[in-house]
Amino acid sequence: MDLQSIKNRFGIIGNSPALNYALEVAVQVANTDLTVLIAGESGVGKEAFSHIIHSLSARKHNPFIAVNCGAIPEGTIDSELFGHEKGSFTGAVDSRKGYFETVNGGTIFLDEIGEMPLGTQARLLRVLESGEFIRVGSSKVQKTDVRVIAATNKDLLQLVQNGRFREDLYYRLNTVPIRVPALRDRKEDIVVLFRKFVVDFAERYKTTPVQLDEEARNILTNHPFPGNVRELKNLAEQISVLARDKQVSARELNRFLPEHTPVNRLPVLAHTNGQETHEFSNEREILYKLFFDMKRDVTELKKLFVEMVQNPAVANQNHSVLAEVRDLQQVGVSTPLIMGNAAQASQPVLMHNTGEIHAHEEVDESLNIMDKEKELIIKALKKHKNKRKDAAMDLGISERTLYRKLKEYDIDQ
Repeated sequence: MDLQSIKNRFGIIGNSPALNYALEVAVQVANTDLTVLIAGESGVGKEAFSHIIHSLSARKHNPFIAVNCGAIPEGTIDSELFGHEKGSFTGAVDSRKGYFETVNGGTIFLDEIGEMPLGTQARLLRVLESGEFIRVGSSKVQKTDVRVIAATNKDLLQLVQNGRFREDLYYRLNTVPIRVPALRDRKEDIVVLFRKFVVDFAERYKTTPVQLDEEARNILTNHPFPGNVRELKNLAEQISVLARDKQVSARELNRFLPEHTPVNRLPVLAHTNGQETHEFSNEREILYKLFFDMKRDVTELKKLFVEMVQNPAVANQNHSVLAEVRDLQQVGVSTPLIMGNAAQASQPVLMHNTGEIHAHEEVDESLNIMDKEKELIIKALKKHKNKRKDAAMDLGISERTLYRKLKEYDIDQ
C-alpha cells in the first residue's frame, strides 16, 4: 500500500518530509511484533500513528485499547493494567481482569508513558520481556500476548537521568522509535489542514466554509502553534462559528489567535521538591538557536563600534552599551569588533574597563552553522557506531538526507 493510500485511509493530511518519514517507519514496522515508541509534542497526533500500526498488523482483527497513563491515579494503575483479586485492597469486592488480560492477542497503546510510576514500570518490563504478569493480590503468574505501542511528549532519556524512568524499560520500549514532527516544523501543511477543518465544520454546522486572504494565510503559517494540530483544529472551529465574514482578513484572524509567549528552547534548570531537573529540547535546536543569536548580537555590536570609532560623539551617547560590553568581558565573553575602514579591517578591537579602545589580538571564533552541523553529524555517527539509520533518527533527519550531508561535508565513516 502506497503512502498516499495510507493518508487517505487514516485521514492524515500533509506532505512534509518529516511526516512522510514517520509514516514510512510506521508502515514498515506495522506487520511485526516489535515494540514502538512514538515521540512528539502534545497535539501532533501520536495516537493516530498507533491506530495505523495496529490496523496494518496481523493483529488488526483483535482488540486495541488506548490507555492514558497520566490520567490513572498511581494507586489504581496496577489494577487497571494487570487486574486484581477480590479483597486485595479496599474496594476490591470482586476479581477483575486488567487490560493486558482482556486485550490478549491485540495491541495496547500506552500514552504518556513518562507519567507511569516506577513500580508499574517494573511490572511492564516483565510483560515486555517474558509476556508474564501477576494480578494485584495474587501469586499466580499469567501469560499474555500483547503488542505494546508507547507514546511520550517528554524526553525519556532525561527522565532516566533524573531517576524518574527505568533505563532498562526505556531501551526495551525504544525498539523502533518514531518521531512525529511538530506543526511548526511542517509549515507547508498548515493551510491545507486549516482548509480541511473549516470544510468539515461547515458541513457540521451547515454553513459556508470560511476562507483566508493572503495576509491571513501568512500569519497562520507563521503562528508557532504550541498545541499543534489540536490547537489548529480548535482555531478552525472558532473561526467557522464566530467569524463576522466568510472572507477572513488578517485583522479578523488575529482576534482568534492567542497571545504567544515564546518557548525557551535553551536548557532550563528547574527546582522540584528541592531536586534539580533539566528540561531540554533536542541538542540540534539548542545549538542552532544559540549560534544564530550569538551571530546576530556580534554583528550588531560590530556596526555600533564602527560608528563609535569613526565618530567619538556617538560613543558619548552609548554609555549603556559600553557598560554592557564591559559586563560581558567581566564574565569571560570576548567580543570581536571589526574596524570600519579597509586599512584597519583586519585588526579587531575590544572595549576594556577604562572605556578606551585598544588594538587586541584577533579572536578566532567560528559561528559557521555548517561547521556545527558537520560536528553534530560526526558525533551522531560515533554515538551509533557508524549506523546511518540510527544516526539519522537521532539527528531528526532522513537517512537519505544524512547520506547527502556525508557527501557534502566529505565525512569519512
